[in-house]
Amino acid sequence: MIPRILSIAGSDPSGGAGIQADIKAISANGGYAMAALTALTAQNTTGVSGVELVSPPFVAQQIDTVFADIEVDAVKIGMIATADIAENVADTLRRHDARNIVLDPVMVAKGGDRLLAEDAVASLTKHLLPLCTILTPNLPEAAALLGEDEIETAAAMPPLAQRLLALGPTAVFLKGGHLSGPESPDYLATATGGIWLPGKRVATRNTHGTGCTLSAALATQLAITDNVEQAAHTAKAYVTKAIEGADSLGVGSGHGPLHHFA
Repeated sequence: MIPRILSIAGSDPSGGAGIQADIKAISANGGYAMAALTALTAQNTTGVSGVELVSPPFVAQQIDTVFADIEVDAVKIGMIATADIAENVADTLRRHDARNIVLDPVMVAKGGDRLLAEDAVASLTKHLLPLCTILTPNLPEAAALLGEDEIETAAAMPPLAQRLLALGPTAVFLKGGHLSGPESPDYLATATGGIWLPGKRVATRNTHGTGCTLSAALATQLAITDNVEQAAHTAKAYVTKAIEGADSLGVGSGHGPLHHFA
């Protein structure tokens, strides 16, 4: 039976990030994609020009309707936007005893536009992180979740991941793409230890939707394998291939999308 993955996130009409990227990544990884929208955005590869939020009760209704009819094997959470949406999503997932939850704490778009209200960070941390199987922050997001300065070295990643684990998730996939240099190391931390997920930095500006794509791939692989470490290795390898193929698409004049089916 095909793994059934629900993405709870915002929409990107240009197709590179958000729900659209999630559907592509889930499909490419062998899953059946479903979606509950938290927000509509007006954006393209150059930036975000507008956001219309979905009401928190209707976000919850979308999730309820999916669970009422379809068994959900994993959940990916992306753009949450507000504290009220975070609380409604958490309450709804808890009510349905959702499993294999991957949270990408989307805070800022690639072009610098803020996608999570500053006062919503505490709500996301309090209500959603304890439900997570895997939390997937980049380094700026990790700093915001902990109220710390952003780290600048790979050596600081393991202790940072441990501090994030203390907030409640079962595992932390800490992304090191914001570090400088030719390497792009990620670090996976669990209660039993941690492993490095090394990788070479791909020379491209077409990285729109990388975080969305990784978290959706992780959720799908988690549903397939039920093994956090294996899911992390497979999802990272998939995203690397998608980034390597990004330049062949020729989509947009800004930060173009990944090639999800490379």
